[in-house]
Amino acid sequence: MELKMSIQAYILIQTEVGKAGAVTKAVTAIAGVTIAEGVTGPYDVIMRAEAANMDELGKTVLSKIQAIPGITRTLTCPVTNL
Repeated sequence: MELKMSIQAYILIQTEVGKAGAVTKAVTAIAGVTIAEGVTGPYDVIMRAEAANMDELGKTVLSKIQAIPGITRTLTCPVTNL
């Protein structure tokens, strides 16, 4: 049975100086992450993730992201359908 992904979120990531490339590579390897790119501005990496629900997003994606060395702060922005 295929699980339909229904929650999507953008996660904005600040990193230690010089760590954005390594963080982007590590984030991309996490299941549920659909894209991760380095950017300029107040955040160093922006990624998009999908999960079946908010609990699953927190357990399987966000907890793994927060464990990556070099990340100093994250901001999670769930996608809404207005």
